[in-house]
Amino acid sequence: MGDPHRIGIVGLGVISRAYVETLANHPAVRITAVADLDAARATAVAAGISGAEAMTVERLLGDSDVQTVLNLTTPAAHAEIALGAIAGGKNVYGEKPLAATYRDGRAVVEAAAAAGVRIACAPDTVLGTGTQTARAAIDAGLVGRPLAALAVMVTPGHERWHPHPDFYYTDGGGPLMDMGPYYVSALVHLLGPVRAVIGASARLRGERVIGSGPRTGETIPVEVDTHVSAVLEHVGGALSTLTTSFDGTATTAVPIEVHGETGTLAVPDPNRFDGETRHFELGGTDWRPLEPSAGYAGGARGIGLLDFLTADARRPARVGGDHALHVLETLRAVLRSSSEGRRVELTTSGNRPEPVPLTPADEWRRTGASSVRRMDPR
Repeated sequence: MGDPHRIGIVGLGVISRAYVETLANHPAVRITAVADLDAARATAVAAGISGAEAMTVERLLGDSDVQTVLNLTTPAAHAEIALGAIAGGKNVYGEKPLAATYRDGRAVVEAAAAAGVRIACAPDTVLGTGTQTARAAIDAGLVGRPLAALAVMVTPGHERWHPHPDFYYTDGGGPLMDMGPYYVSALVHLLGPVRAVIGASARLRGERVIGSGPRTGETIPVEVDTHVSAVLEHVGGALSTLTTSFDGTATTAVPIEVHGETGTLAVPDPNRFDGETRHFELGGTDWRPLEPSAGYAGGARGIGLLDFLTADARRPARVGGDHALHVLETLRAVLRSSSEGRRVELTTSGNRPEPVPLTPADEWRRTGASSVRRMDPR
């Protein structure tokens, strides 16, 4: 049995709790260090993780005891932290998106390649039984040749529940950059990479009011468009219509529908790991639920990191850097198309990631260190 792979976490905001819950007691990894701009927060988090030490960000990025940096900072800091970790000879697994801009995302991918380290990026929700069961159904020919998909995400905005929502309304935020990675990543898993996009966007108002936490009632500026629509042209010929909005109240739309020659699939929320996939067959009379047939059962934030650590030359990481860069370029191309009023072709080709076989929760949760590749990058 090898030693657990050593993880250092940078950024200890709301999402970090879910990662810690998955990783803190997993036998394949060990959280050895945590860092945050708020030193008191880092100290408090470290106290709850056996063997973890609170550090400054700079010290963690250079700590020889850390093999992989889990980058959970806000989008504007993703590239800076990733590049610092790479410069320290470390692998990086980051929260989505890979970076706030495509230029920064490409710089991260190129720096990792030059340094001989590896990178991967959320979302990993698409590795759960929800999206993966739908993918398996498509691959089995259940809808015939896929022709189109509809993807819809509508909410009134995250300021209702997030105590510090400012970054959602600055460059790198907005509904497309925040929630779009879930939907575009799922669409790439389902239908393959994107070759071109057409986008349009708008914003309803220039200010938002924080609805929870110590800043309740405080007004924050809106610097990005908060309703974005797009058509994605997939390499295989299918067209996806995507809408992401922080300006709606509610929707009855299915998160994702995939339409084919002989049927339609209703795909569950790609921001969740599970959920029911339903099938309507041409000539049928009702929707039929599909039993989970693929994906990590009982998936949780951090499963993508575990998947990343078990990848090798035969089975690349399903949320690897190339996939993350392709998703990022797709998102930024939509915004560019909206701004310039034209169709934008992508420069990354991307790949349809490997499917996930149906993996019971007790299997991936008990997988020991012997299954994790020795990823010391140097």
